[in-house]
Amino acid sequence: MLRSNNHRKRWLGAVAAASLALAGTAGTGTPLLGGAALAMTVQPVVIDLKPTGRGMSQIVTVQNTFANPLPVELRAEELTFDDKGAHPGDTQTNDLLIFPPQAVIQPGETQSFRIQWVGDPALAQSKHYYVTVAQMPVKLPEGQSAIQILYNFQVLASVAPNGGKPNLALSKSEIGADANGKPIPIVYVADTSNTHGYLSHGRLKIIEKDAAGKVVFQRTLPGPEIQQTIGFGLIAPGQTRRIAVPIELPLTAAAGGSLEAQFSSDEGR
Repeated sequence: MLRSNNHRKRWLGAVAAASLALAGTAGTGTPLLGGAALAMTVQPVVIDLKPTGRGMSQIVTVQNTFANPLPVELRAEELTFDDKGAHPGDTQTNDLLIFPPQAVIQPGETQSFRIQWVGDPALAQSKHYYVTVAQMPVKLPEGQSAIQILYNFQVLASVAPNGGKPNLALSKSEIGADANGKPIPIVYVADTSNTHGYLSHGRLKIIEKDAAGKVVFQRTLPGPEIQQTIGFGLIAPGQTRRIAVPIELPLTAAAGGSLEAQFSSDEGR
């Protein structure tokens, strides 16, 4: 779609992220305008690093699935956390070295990028970053203008202290509601260690009882199912995270339903 309106270029961005629900699929972006070809795929979307040794770096690959050359730029921002998830900062960090920081990927080809920790080797507790893979706008010929759909993918990069192990535990569970008002489980997961953990690295058991104490619903979600339905479920050190489990329950709290939840971690085994 081309326009020559005052010879101005317009760009429309579409963002595909590993977003703090931090969903676990290395996806392709969804453009805001229909009919456009997907520009790139990024793998993996979650990486774990160490502050020293062989685990200091990891490779992220970007494949150009578009019909034209794909210019991309990578940048990293440190994350902060609250009970709802992760939030990127306003400035780029110097803790991660990205090589190369920019590249032009030819159609159908794949470019490897090395993400390496260059921060404190004596890291006291886990730190977390978004590495954004940003598609750059293409310079158009003089006199032409066009809508360019630009994709941003966010890779979650976490760095854990050497020898550290997460300590995840449920602090509370309750019956909540989804966007349609249907009753769903809400669990609160706390990490009391200095090392991050993932809800998807364990098993979550959900039990609902009626007002008489009779079990009316019971289900256990193994790690792969948690990753598919909730995401990786990153829990940062010192964080208590509220997680809505997208499973419809038979009873609301007002109808006498009560919820029990149990979590067993596979990390460190």
